[in-house]
Amino acid sequence: MNPKLKEKILESLSAVLPITGIVLMLSILLVPVELGEMVMFLTGAVMLVVGMGFFQLGAEMSMTPLGEGIGVQISKTRRIVLILLIGFSMGVIITISEPDLQVLAEQVPSIPNRVLIWTVAVGVGFFLALAIFRILFQIRLSTILIILYAVLIIISYFIPADFLAVAFDSGGVTTGPMTVPFIMAMGVGLASVRGDKNASSDSFGLVALSSIGPILAVLILGCFYHPQETAYSASATAAVHTTRDVVKEFLLSMPAYIKEVLISVLPIVAVFLVFQLLTHRYQRRQAKRVIVGFIYTYIGLVLFLCGVNVGFASVGSFLGYAIASASWKWLLIPIGMLIGYYIVKAEPAIQVLNHQVEDVTNSAVSAKAMNRCLSIGVAVSVGLAMLRVLTRIPIEWMIIPGYVIALVLSKIVQPMFVGIAFDSGGVASGPMTTTFLLPLSLGACEAVGGNVMTDAFGVVALVALTPLIAVQIMGLWYQYKLSKLDQAALQKAISLNEQDEIYDFEEDNDDGGSV
Repeated sequence: MNPKLKEKILESLSAVLPITGIVLMLSILLVPVELGEMVMFLTGAVMLVVGMGFFQLGAEMSMTPLGEGIGVQISKTRRIVLILLIGFSMGVIITISEPDLQVLAEQVPSIPNRVLIWTVAVGVGFFLALAIFRILFQIRLSTILIILYAVLIIISYFIPADFLAVAFDSGGVTTGPMTVPFIMAMGVGLASVRGDKNASSDSFGLVALSSIGPILAVLILGCFYHPQETAYSASATAAVHTTRDVVKEFLLSMPAYIKEVLISVLPIVAVFLVFQLLTHRYQRRQAKRVIVGFIYTYIGLVLFLCGVNVGFASVGSFLGYAIASASWKWLLIPIGMLIGYYIVKAEPAIQVLNHQVEDVTNSAVSAKAMNRCLSIGVAVSVGLAMLRVLTRIPIEWMIIPGYVIALVLSKIVQPMFVGIAFDSGGVASGPMTTTFLLPLSLGACEAVGGNVMTDAFGVVALVALTPLIAVQIMGLWYQYKLSKLDQAALQKAISLNEQDEIYDFEEDNDDGGSV
């Protein structure tokens, strides 16, 4: 086995093992799960580990160099209009290629699928062009974010209550495993050409601005489409009795994901081929490596999405329903927080983000610190989502104050951490959230007799929100530690300087005495 692939699979195993262990413990101690369903879950977990390993290596070999190369190349072009058109086109192409967008389209049947997909794609394209414009002209990210989120909050007052949570969830799922590696790498490429002191901090923020586009697009659609007919169909549990049934279930489901991921990957491959023909940026060996990377990405996404959707989704819904139906239903909050703490580690795009943050900051912010910070943030968000299910608190009571806190922090935190934080929000709400946490919330909501549209939806939006606050608080702590180190270094310098002066004074006295 390729040593690098083995390393990625082991990393994936360490990320997926905790959530698998939690589900096993719950099935033993609190919520008995039928053996066939548990075998489906464990098979899905194995596919998740292998798929995530392939995807991470593939993204590193293909998506990252392609995104960075395009970013560097368009930075050298002096035609601003051409740069923005390229950014817009890439945003549209990459969003249509996003597998999570298909999940979104199915969850909102009151809007025609093509209308929703193209509207969201245009929204991402427009805001990716805006993000590129910001990097080129060095506009402060926090200023743009405050303006845009103010617009979001104002528009939200004109949206039907049944549609609001779905709209905010929509923004979270569109920045998924295909979009994030490419867009983040493009940001690094754009900023690297500048070479000034703010280049590293400005390389972040593309995902943050791109994830606002879908929210705005779906909120605007909510003004024209009414979601009364919107319904969520829970994942049905497959009837399996033998190991052959399990294998058969996954094999029958596999062709759909083979086709879905192929449709997702082909436009990106076409972009690479056109880019290579026009620029000849990559040597033959590099080009082969990128192609192999696309193959790894394809295999990884097929295995990952099949494992998550077939093996994980039904278990999440079952656990939510069973826990909320029990007399100890309030345990749903701490259990949800525990699941949230570990499940974010299994998001494939999170690992891409964390390693990129570590590289750009020269290990000043380690991948381990980012993992811990995001885990705490997502744990809080899932706890709040479960509290909403049990108490029916309106989503706007949490979303609006949360964004206000995040935007206030953005004015006092270093710009680099603002970009990292808002990128993290878009990345954290990926396929694991939509296929396990959302069914968990929906199952619990059905058990307590709540309104699925207003009470269950919103978990993805909260998962996208809390990292904004958690990472910026980590940034404040980083600034505090840095100031302490600076003070210690200053004191040491003063002390050494005083010792040198004393030494010079004694030498002068000795010389004077000898004369």
